[in-house]
Amino acid sequence: MTRYESAIDVESLTAIDVHVHIEVDGHGHASLPDDLAAAASAYFAADAPRPDIDGVAAYYRERKMAAVVFTVDAGTHLDHPPLSSAEIADGAARNNDVLIPFGSVDPNRPDAVDRARRLIEDSGVRGFKFHPTVQGFDPSDETHYPLYEVLQSAGAVALFHTGQTGIGAGMPGGRGLRLGLSNPMLLDPVAADFGDLPIIMAHPSVPWQDEAISVATHKHNTWIDLSGWSPKYFPDQLVRAANSFLKRRILFGSDFPLLTPDRWMRDVQATALKPEVMPGILRDNAARLFGLLPHPDKETS
Repeated sequence: MTRYESAIDVESLTAIDVHVHIEVDGHGHASLPDDLAAAASAYFAADAPRPDIDGVAAYYRERKMAAVVFTVDAGTHLDHPPLSSAEIADGAARNNDVLIPFGSVDPNRPDAVDRARRLIEDSGVRGFKFHPTVQGFDPSDETHYPLYEVLQSAGAVALFHTGQTGIGAGMPGGRGLRLGLSNPMLLDPVAADFGDLPIIMAHPSVPWQDEAISVATHKHNTWIDLSGWSPKYFPDQLVRAANSFLKRRILFGSDFPLLTPDRWMRDVQATALKPEVMPGILRDNAARLFGLLPHPDKETS
């Protein structure tokens, strides 16, 4: 396998999508059990194709966009073998003009720290995706601090699902998945204790949008991505923050393939997001966060 090194030309891009799921690998293995995948599709009213990583790269290349790609390793909680983050990173290396690989490790695995370290050192992943509800862990539990220390030391980004999820929605008992584990306030102690760890709070954090804005306002190592919801449903307070005091730490994300960047771009036209903040949201904030700018701007607030 080839270690990932970016060849992204930021100036040629229209946007950087920071939230793209790889849901099937080259062997046809799916990232979620069949019942959860079906429930998520019903929740999002989506039955789109699930391209493999080369298909995702072609999709984003056609749109002159880059994409942060990842899976979610929830092997212990879902009893389902995850996709290989190393293979995703290898696919990103083949498509390093448009893809940025994030790894995923199940925090409940006893070797989670070693797995994260190998993905950083051997595969070149630039961050990690966590889904506390699906993975079944409390992100504020100090048991996971050694994992965060590895990420912080490597300069990697930690992206956490926050708020409601369509995974398990409508199933008996939500299939046992607990929404409260994705309250963004559980990330406040992580941001406090790991001040040099960039943390992305993924999605409008419904029903805890005010908590997410509070954390982001107080902890300037935190960011908010706008994935997983059509922009026409963005909470008003999120739009106000994106237009003003958080405009440099708001990131475009789609949640592809369940929500496409095409739909996001169409629906954002109906929002009150100001034209002058959109270049930052769509591209420049992420380029700064990932160190992709030719002349890096160190300011993050």
